[in-house]
Amino acid sequence: MHESIILYLALIMIIMFLVMLAQKVKIAYPIVLVLGGLALSLVPGLPSVEIDPELIFLIFLPPLLYEAAWQTSWKDFWKWRRVIGSFAFIIVIFTSCVIAYVSQAVIPGFTLALGFLLGGIISPPDAVATTSILKNVNVPKRLITIAEGESLLNDASSLIVFRFALVAVSSGHFVLGEAVGSFFLVIVMGFAVGIGVALVFYAIHRWLPTTPSIDTILTFVAPYAMYITAEEFHYSGVIAVVSGGLFLSRNQHSILSHLSRIQGINVWSTVGFVLNGIVFMLIGLELPVIVQGFGESSLWDAIKYGLIISLVVIVTRIASTLGASIFTVFISRYIKTADSSPGFRMPLIFGWAGMRGVVSLASALSIPILLKNGEPFPERNMILFITFIVILVTLVFQGLTLPAVARWAHAEDRDYDLPAHEQDVIISRKLAKASLDLINEKYAREIDSHELLRSLKFKLERDIGFLDHVRECEADEASHAYIARYQHISKELLEHKRRILHQFNKKETYEEEIIRQHLAQLDLEEEKVRQQFLHME
Repeated sequence: MHESIILYLALIMIIMFLVMLAQKVKIAYPIVLVLGGLALSLVPGLPSVEIDPELIFLIFLPPLLYEAAWQTSWKDFWKWRRVIGSFAFIIVIFTSCVIAYVSQAVIPGFTLALGFLLGGIISPPDAVATTSILKNVNVPKRLITIAEGESLLNDASSLIVFRFALVAVSSGHFVLGEAVGSFFLVIVMGFAVGIGVALVFYAIHRWLPTTPSIDTILTFVAPYAMYITAEEFHYSGVIAVVSGGLFLSRNQHSILSHLSRIQGINVWSTVGFVLNGIVFMLIGLELPVIVQGFGESSLWDAIKYGLIISLVVIVTRIASTLGASIFTVFISRYIKTADSSPGFRMPLIFGWAGMRGVVSLASALSIPILLKNGEPFPERNMILFITFIVILVTLVFQGLTLPAVARWAHAEDRDYDLPAHEQDVIISRKLAKASLDLINEKYAREIDSHELLRSLKFKLERDIGFLDHVRECEADEASHAYIARYQHISKELLEHKRRILHQFNKKETYEEEIIRQHLAQLDLEEEKVRQQFLHME
């Protein structure tokens, strides 16, 4: 027991070191973690690590999906719903079909049912890998939105394809009509379960006397309640978590206090970071377990087949994105679309951003070792190894080359007329002006006699003047130096205040709790300074 705890603590420390290394070399951390886990797995004497599929699906998947749903913009999700839906369902099924027929033709002993099983495993891009890599690349906002939305939903469709193919391999027969009907039932009822459970938590947050700590705990309970309830009735737990998470996220300002939101964001960002780090590290660490079932000759064959299938996966996705662009131009003649002329640049980047991840590996590992009749499951080791190769190729090769592809394609953001920093300044100025107008209209008589109210008015007037000056700054080199100087001096002042507070804390006269409150306020002020010019960097 103690050895296991020490092992996982050491693993977390290694993960943090690798993430810091990734930030230093400016590479997305999922890539570095997978390569780090792969290198660690080759160290002699270290105990082998086996991924328990149930651990991934039950422990890791619900909170990771729930966090992604909370961070997803419902407005943007709805705007691009057709593209997201087509890639999350239609393209996943299409990719599964292509992989099924190619693998049957290329890999000796592979049946069509085994091909669909492999297709269901490797067809969906990974949510965390894709979005974390895209956020480090200068691409239009719509690409990140569509990738996040697709990754939220595609696990559901791929897992359903996987389940039907698994039944077909085990039983030896497959009924298309029954599979199609079950597919829609699983999706629709998963959505219904997710919304139903979300309504229960909505009522708890809204009408019971919760505290920020209780609210935060409830947000951890919710995804597991949604996932387990849906899976208990054999519906899609993924769809349940995503739909429920989107519903609660959209209503968070009416059910959570400001303290609950601040605390929840901080806690979830830390937990999400740890969970993501562990799952990507586990991918690399799983290599020795996967290759155990191969001899030397069959291993080289598996590498060859894995590279072929990886090429098929990449080409199929790029063809799908470019084909979707052509279809959008055609269909926009008859219905209103979010963009009637997407071109080829953004679809090409989106097609290249199809990294596979831990859900694919967990699905492959969940294949039973034996069939119901006691015979070994056919080609299980081959499917496992091909899955690992596809994850490695798409995550490392495509992930590392994605920035170069994005620079070459040079897709412009056509969705917003104003740059992000100008939008931020306009909104901030409008809020300050509206607050100032309200004070002048409703409380004009109290201003002269109420010193705190007078100070608040002065602060709002000062903020408006500050924002007007910021808006005049253009995004050129001189303005960047000007702003950098302001940030440097502001941080120096804040550090000076912190030193004074620490001096106060050494005196018996002052309570440490009061000092901590002031230190927390300085942290918020420093974050405000950083956020004021974040979009201009």
